[in-house]
Amino acid sequence: MNTQVKEIVGFDLGHGETAVAKAKADSVETPEMLEVNHKKVQVTAIGWHPDFGILVGEQALIQAGVTQLQIGFKQKPNHELNYRQTIRNFVGTYYNLLKASRQVEIGGNISHFYVGCPSGWSASEREEYRKLLAEAVPFVSVVPESRAALMQAKEAGKLDYDEIKSAVLIIDIGSSTTDFTLVKSLSEFPLDFGHNSLGASLLDRAIFARTLANHEQKTLLEQIFESHPHHKLRCELQCRKAKEDYFSNELLYSQSGGFARGFECITPQLFFIPQVNQAMMEEILNQSLPELDHKSWIQAFREAAIAAKEKLATQGITPKVVLMTGGASRMQFTRQICSEVFPATQLRPDPEPERCIALGLSRVGRWELRAAAFKQEVNQLYDSHKLKVLIQSHVSSLIESLVEPLSVGAIANALKPGLQDWRNNRLRTLAELESAIEQRVEQWLKSDRAQQTINQQCVAWFDSTIRPQLAAETDPICQKFQIPKSSLRFEGGIDSKMLNPSLSIGDDILATTTASIVGLVIAGGTVGSLIALLLTGHLIVPIALVYGAALLGEGVRQNKGKIEDTIAKQLDIPSWIRSLWLGDKAIENLCEKMRPDLENSLREQLTQKPAAFDELSAKVGQELKQALESKADEAIVLIQ
Repeated sequence: MNTQVKEIVGFDLGHGETAVAKAKADSVETPEMLEVNHKKVQVTAIGWHPDFGILVGEQALIQAGVTQLQIGFKQKPNHELNYRQTIRNFVGTYYNLLKASRQVEIGGNISHFYVGCPSGWSASEREEYRKLLAEAVPFVSVVPESRAALMQAKEAGKLDYDEIKSAVLIIDIGSSTTDFTLVKSLSEFPLDFGHNSLGASLLDRAIFARTLANHEQKTLLEQIFESHPHHKLRCELQCRKAKEDYFSNELLYSQSGGFARGFECITPQLFFIPQVNQAMMEEILNQSLPELDHKSWIQAFREAAIAAKEKLATQGITPKVVLMTGGASRMQFTRQICSEVFPATQLRPDPEPERCIALGLSRVGRWELRAAAFKQEVNQLYDSHKLKVLIQSHVSSLIESLVEPLSVGAIANALKPGLQDWRNNRLRTLAELESAIEQRVEQWLKSDRAQQTINQQCVAWFDSTIRPQLAAETDPICQKFQIPKSSLRFEGGIDSKMLNPSLSIGDDILATTTASIVGLVIAGGTVGSLIALLLTGHLIVPIALVYGAALLGEGVRQNKGKIEDTIAKQLDIPSWIRSLWLGDKAIENLCEKMRPDLENSLREQLTQKPAAFDELSAKVGQELKQALESKADEAIVLIQ
């Protein structure tokens, strides 16, 4: 974690309103809202006063003598000089007021500002916006407002982990636009289908136009607005306030005689009183608006919601939750429309949409710092070679776990059928038997069954040996960042492909192991013992007649060389002798007798190939690194 950063300032510069929140970088406490001009939410307004200089928010609106008043100036970054100067002046003045009131730290990179933008802005537009903001505040990042809304909902307990991982549709109804954004695991996917001008300020202007048209001194007002534009802006703001008052208290204004509160005094004798009640608002909401291709606001919003649903459906996505935010989401009819369009989806309106983005931005900033520190700790774990050392120290136990099942498998799938074929005269000479066993061993070791056996043993080895010790390394990291220990544990098992020593037991080990098995079977004892048994048993005379008496009486050890010679000379023991003395029980006993020797041989061969297991250690270590990275990415969502 960047130790210089002490606090995260979430700066929600909206088209209609501005709010600021602060979170301590080293705390998980709820962020606090900051005040400017004794208000936690300010109208996004800026003006110039000849005595007081630049004024922002309510002061710009109420201070007499203010000129050059501007509202609603947030937009995509461009190179227009007035726009850039307005943004710099507004943000810079806001920052100075926060510093003057000691609500933010002064100096260095102690305060890191996080400013929101519509999710539809491209990466290059966000970066251009960030550069512009950096001319006013020292340390700033720009993130989508949809991410802030999601983070606020998560931290406020309105979304659980499964919901965050699933598809969440965020509908942000702002002053200038309505943005639809699909969020999955904190990744944003803006939905763009037109009507980017569907903002609540259209209703403000409609109220203004209706009020002006019905005003008894309409002509005089038009003249004043023409010569003094700031009066017009103040009247439009009063229309916004009346709209907000109406939607906060709809039942109070259901009668035709009452109006929502709000007025602007232009002269002692001239007032502008917005006309808003239930009947008037219904007419406004359903009237054709040129900004919306002559559709009504209600119609355009419903069509936008339906378009969002249909676009997601083409991708096979049904949002689990619809999260509504933005100040205009307080309009009850928007919630009703969303419920109708998404009947099977949980609707979650934000109870404080005016503060939601500011609080969420401060949480996003703190989360990013902690997430970066978390990833760094996980990276240090596998960069420290602890994983490699851990695996290498337990290779011997992996070898031991492989020896018995591989030996049993080789006997069942290669030795027994080979001896049976030899007994049944499908193979004649001992050389043929040798070749057949060799092929069968190799085929079996490369078979799916053998690989399954190896996989099972590797997984069992990982579960019993590696996983507990790995947990001992990851648990402290989880504890430090206050996330469940299970987040970095492999409690649900592990993909066997990640552990298989694709040594298959490796080509070089395969060849050596096969030769070792064949050597044990033929020269080392099994068939050799059979030959010795035949040469020293009850069939002495018949065998002597066939192969000569020179082999008699020397014993198996003395005859080993001669036995090998007979193999080389294509010894063909008569089939009736093989049938007589190699019954199923005899083959079973012979194989069981040689199993310890086979296990020892396999153990020796595997142990003598450290390079192959070094490769295994490196492979498993790399796979574990990637698996931990993936788990860390998933766990990041849980960090507060």
